[in-house]
Amino acid sequence: MKAVIPVAGAGLHIRPQKQIPNTALIPIGGKPILAHIVDNLINSGINEFVFITGYLADKIEHFITHRYPQIQSEFVFQSKREGLGHAIWQAGDYIRHEDEILIVLGDTLFEVNLQHVLDESYSSLGVHKVNNPSHFGIAEVNNKGRVIKLVEKPIMPKSNLALVGLYKILQPAKLVEALDINIKKNIRNRNEFQLIDGLMKLIEGGEIYTTFNVTNWYDCGKREILIRTNELFLNRTQSNTDTNQEFQNTIIKQPVYIGKDCMISNSIIGPNVTISENTVVDYCIIKNSVVGSYASLKNIVLQNTIIGSDATIHGQSQSLNLADNSELVFE
Repeated sequence: MKAVIPVAGAGLHIRPQKQIPNTALIPIGGKPILAHIVDNLINSGINEFVFITGYLADKIEHFITHRYPQIQSEFVFQSKREGLGHAIWQAGDYIRHEDEILIVLGDTLFEVNLQHVLDESYSSLGVHKVNNPSHFGIAEVNNKGRVIKLVEKPIMPKSNLALVGLYKILQPAKLVEALDINIKKNIRNRNEFQLIDGLMKLIEGGEIYTTFNVTNWYDCGKREILIRTNELFLNRTQSNTDTNQEFQNTIIKQPVYIGKDCMISNSIIGPNVTISENTVVDYCIIKNSVVGSYASLKNIVLQNTIIGSDATIHGQSQSLNLADNSELVFE
């Protein structure tokens, strides 16, 4: 089994501006979203991966190759993001000869019995019942549990089974061929080449697709969900640091995670805060927030905020999303 993880997106739902953190690298509960995904897959026996990169491709590749030297990793660069179907199509040479693949979106965390999914006899799609199905890709199934239709954000949904971004695909060569037809004929949906349009070609051609229930699903492409997910994961681990550091004149309100080699002083941190390694914090109050690595925060009050890596903020109270390698100074 080979896992395919699209991580080309730049987190556009988190912040519409030009510079934003790549969602897959944002830390949740002490480690990046992508690490949660890869760790789960490795624990299920998967050690072959294809990462479809784009924005911050070098950081993604560096992170994977250094953190997971034991796995077989291949990287495909999607220079122009034209939808999930286009991303999978670009990885065609790496997957068409496989008997089966598992596609996992790189900004989504989930809780499911993966071994049960891998043992499925048919291609199968992860679903979760939602109250607002018109906001998602939706699967319609018959009384035998087989998928009869897939619709992207239907105006009049006939099902509440949202696709969560987890797909087990048998005979992936057929999927690549279906996507190839759509791309050559420029068949788009919402101005993109959708994965579900390729899957629908296969279903209409007689391929059997079933669904499996995903118990908990966290779409971390949205800021409010990402911050809430960080809170949930922190409450589960109840860990405030992976070192024995002491922080001068600082109050820690659990749950909080603080990475290695951070310098924190004269501050109140927490609750529900993740701070990645090598970050400097001085005279700050931070709660319900996520801070990337090598950031510098001084004289600031932050809540419900996402701060990217290598970012600098010196100033006043705000609610922000700040990109990697950014600097913001309030005069």
